[in-house]
Amino acid sequence: MNIKELEVFTHLAKTLHFAKSGEAMHLSASAVSRTVQRMEQELGVALFERDNRRVVLTAAGKEVLQYSERALANWQGLLSKLNQSGRELSGELSVYCSVTAAYAVLGQVLETFRNRYPRIELKLHTGDQADSLERVVAGEEDIAITARPEQLHQRLAFQVLTHSPLRLIAPAIPCVVSEMLNEQALPWDRLPVIMSERGVARLELERWFRLHGIRPTIYAQVSGHEAIASMVALGLGVGVVPELVLAHSPVAERLRVLPLADEMKPLAVGVCTLKQRLSNPLIEAFWQVAASVS
Repeated sequence: MNIKELEVFTHLAKTLHFAKSGEAMHLSASAVSRTVQRMEQELGVALFERDNRRVVLTAAGKEVLQYSERALANWQGLLSKLNQSGRELSGELSVYCSVTAAYAVLGQVLETFRNRYPRIELKLHTGDQADSLERVVAGEEDIAITARPEQLHQRLAFQVLTHSPLRLIAPAIPCVVSEMLNEQALPWDRLPVIMSERGVARLELERWFRLHGIRPTIYAQVSGHEAIASMVALGLGVGVVPELVLAHSPVAERLRVLPLADEMKPLAVGVCTLKQRLSNPLIEAFWQVAASVS
């Protein structure tokens, strides 16, 4: 098996789609199929179960995938070391984070990193922070800035940069929700709640609700904490967002923080990457800069 075959196999193992992998690897679907067949013949095992409707990775295929990912990471690390030997680091890194994290958390790291390594090009991708870990594990991103889950994927390395408390926010404008909040106790049975579709903050909010025996009335489930702040500012309900989001929100003046009898666990926000990629000189450089400014 050569490096190209391992790259094709690894991509297919993640997409489980011959045409998509072929397009990404600049091959035809039949060429991808032939690559897999050669590997299966060489190894003497089936790597995929496939028919006209689906493609499934076999148990042997999962074992080969682990080997392939390690081999490709080692190969890339070796190439980087050979290419950078005796000269300044250069290359490209992809970083994924939410819009808020891009300037509230990543700003100082990027400034220092750019000054130290001007020849490394950073590709910054923004979106819902709940997607961060999956994108790194899938190999779509080199690095992500996100909240640390209680159970971190065993393949990930995580370095905490800061902590952000979770705040229960409500509209600061005259509206039906504001009228509800004038009652002596929060009417959770009627109070519309806007929640994240998924992610660490949602899990913590669900834990808090269970702890207090609350069955919330969920008005909407949205992607991203910034969307929660915007909807709450419109008077559509209450929600929970990290203080980092609240502090940098363009609608902060239309929001107010509600006191809680007991606080929710703060989010540990930091940088993550695959453990096996920490030996890559570019990722190692970013990791060290993040540690120096945290």
